[in-house]
Amino acid sequence: MQIVLLEDVKTLGKKGEVVKVNDGYARNFILPKKLGVEATAKNLNDLKLQKANQEKRAAEQFAEAKALAEKIESLSVTLTMKAGENGKAFGSVSGKEIAAAAASQAGLAIDKKKLLLAEPLKTFGTHEVPIKLHKDVTAKLTVKITEE
Repeated sequence: MQIVLLEDVKTLGKKGEVVKVNDGYARNFILPKKLGVEATAKNLNDLKLQKANQEKRAAEQFAEAKALAEKIESLSVTLTMKAGENGKAFGSVSGKEIAAAAASQAGLAIDKKKLLLAEPLKTFGTHEVPIKLHKDVTAKLTVKITEE
């Protein structure tokens, strides 16, 4: 029996795949648990329409991420930090502070989890902070840290 999977099934395949299974397995496990539906012409057509819709949505999200990346690349965010002895930085700037500064100075709502900071910034000067906007799009935000 041909089945269109509605959810990922560990031993069979991923959501949206058409797989061939034994009739008993389909009737007793897949269909009652609503993990899949029988691969009729209507169900196959619905699957094709869903895939086309998902591809269209993914292309729109990619285009939006690219546009946002261009906007971010042109912006700069300035933060101030206290200076300790001999002009060394006292403290550090974390992703949370960078996201808050981007929201207040540039009007960008950036999730702090999307900032790819290995460790907080601890020196004065200009830094490039990568931001993961999409699985294929990464932008670099310029962060200037000055003495207070």
